[in-house]
Amino acid sequence: MRREDLADADCGIAQALGVLGDWWTFLIVRDVAGGTTRFDALQRDLGVSRRALTERLTALVEHGVLRRRPYSAHPPRHDYLLTAKGEGLLPVLIALQDWGTRHLMGDGDLTATADAASAEVRRVRDLVGRRLPEVALPGPDGRPVPLTTSDAWSVLYLFPGAYAPDAHDYPPGWEGIPGARGCTLESSTYADRHPDFRAAGARVYGISTQRPDQLAAFTAYAGLPFPLLSDQDGRFGAGLLLPVFRAGGLTRFKRMTLLVDPGSVVRSVQFPVTDPAGSVDEMLALVREYAEVPG
Repeated sequence: MRREDLADADCGIAQALGVLGDWWTFLIVRDVAGGTTRFDALQRDLGVSRRALTERLTALVEHGVLRRRPYSAHPPRHDYLLTAKGEGLLPVLIALQDWGTRHLMGDGDLTATADAASAEVRRVRDLVGRRLPEVALPGPDGRPVPLTTSDAWSVLYLFPGAYAPDAHDYPPGWEGIPGARGCTLESSTYADRHPDFRAAGARVYGISTQRPDQLAAFTAYAGLPFPLLSDQDGRFGAGLLLPVFRAGGLTRFKRMTLLVDPGSVVRSVQFPVTDPAGSVDEMLALVREYAEVPG
């Protein structure tokens, strides 16, 4: 099939490839989702020619995947931002990342953790020093919650899935997936230590790809004093290329924790997390160290 015939195809895959026809286009969407929104920064990070980048950005704007937002009139300069149509591609990016990590960079085994020497671990550790993209995620009541604030540090612990006992939503074989167990223990330990985190100047947020109503049920069951946020649309995970796995038909975060300063810059990471309860005390020590609060 010739590329010019794709627009007439009945297949949605073929039509999508008519817009996202080469790997540069996917990488542009990936980087814009991660907060790299200006032409010069995209050109520098991707190493693509200015002409090729201009052509692809123009096409993505024409197809409604990106929109331009002016930030300079003289000379005219723009940020490139995802539209709602563009955000619909985020699950595709996450699926590609999961497939490439598991089947091309790994041995194909399903796991909710990672080897300490793996590419996933290197990618997460490279987040240190990076500013988070501006993302607000829905809490248990569905209202968006910003991940950072200018008056406090943020502890973001990401977990595969936690459910109230009567929900029966754990997928078959959950206990056999390395690293999947421990979400309830991790959340309850953060709840126990929550006064200490607040005293150290940090807010705690749990994040998973579950629906807000599922998180609301677990929050009520566990009596958590902090919100659990839903990244079911993949805005946060795709923006940072966070490690994921699939179980029960759902893309899930591998367990990790980010410590973010009041300027939205990642200052420390925990990954892989092999001791969910112990990692909470380690993170509390890190908060006190970075915020210079006596233990």
